[in-house]
Amino acid sequence: MKSRILCVGLLPLLGCSGIYYKAMEKMGHQKRHILASRIKDGQASQEEAKKQFQTTLERFKTLTSFDGGDLEKKYYELKGQLEKSEGRAASVTSKVKGIEKVAVDMFKEWQDEMGKIADPKLRESDQKLLTQTQDRYSRLHDAFKSAETKMEPVLVKFRDQVTYLKHHLNASAIASLQGQLTEIESSVGGLIQDMEKSISEASEFTRSLEGEQG
Repeated sequence: MKSRILCVGLLPLLGCSGIYYKAMEKMGHQKRHILASRIKDGQASQEEAKKQFQTTLERFKTLTSFDGGDLEKKYYELKGQLEKSEGRAASVTSKVKGIEKVAVDMFKEWQDEMGKIADPKLRESDQKLLTQTQDRYSRLHDAFKSAETKMEPVLVKFRDQVTYLKHHLNASAIASLQGQLTEIESSVGGLIQDMEKSISEASEFTRSLEGEQG
């Protein structure tokens, strides 16, 4: 059973989305179920990324009050936190791409199937629900992308300071970080705010999707 699930999970990565959807449908999972699941995964990934970026920021803040000791050790600690942040950011990007793919396929299928409804009243009602769902998804997607695009600028600031610290294991490195800390805090704060918004939008969208479509 585990090998079957693993194979099904690998199909989208191999570009066999049609086979993947058919396999999932046989297991009782429609595209709306897959989309809801991927959004929840994306939501969890953003939660993890948010915590990691906050942790990395706290490590930088701690370094500004560094007063003697092994500065090289601090460098490696910061480098490790940076790498964890990069990993979390990459995971968020991957999750967003997965969400986008299923959403496009689901809405296309919905549109195609709706066109086959003969009763005009039923078709009109279905069109209304489709439009509402697309609008809600658009808000969610915008929130996800806004948070995603803010990660790299923050990572750039982290990388700059870590690289500078590597080359200047002395007071000048601490002074540089102290001078940049306010800007870094502001960037991380904006990122966290956007992440929290997208996490909230994800909860709202999945509730509406599961509630309206069963």
